[in-house]
Amino acid sequence: MDPAIATAALAALAQEHRLALFRLLVQAGTDGMSAGAIAAALGIPNSSLSFHLAQLRRAGLVEQERRHRSLIYRADYAAINALVGFLTENCCGGADCSAAAEPKEQAA
Repeated sequence: MDPAIATAALAALAQEHRLALFRLLVQAGTDGMSAGAIAAALGIPNSSLSFHLAQLRRAGLVEQERRHRSLIYRADYAAINALVGFLTENCCGGADCSAAAEPKEQAA
């Protein structure tokens, strides 16, 4: 992945509403959600929602499809998988880091 593309994707996700929006679309799965359903679920006004959706689309993280009179949005799983792969491609310098990735127990 080109570092400029990764930077744009991370910048798009580095905002509270956009992160919540993207996570909601990931939960929705491949069926996606209409803009109205997204606005209702997140309590975001339509004008703000349009801005945030546009930012995520420009970053390549969200796809848009016209279905009859509605616009349906869905997470682009290939894009987010590529981003995660880019972020972890040199994990632990090639050594097995599975033990390092396990959650640490909290002290009582």
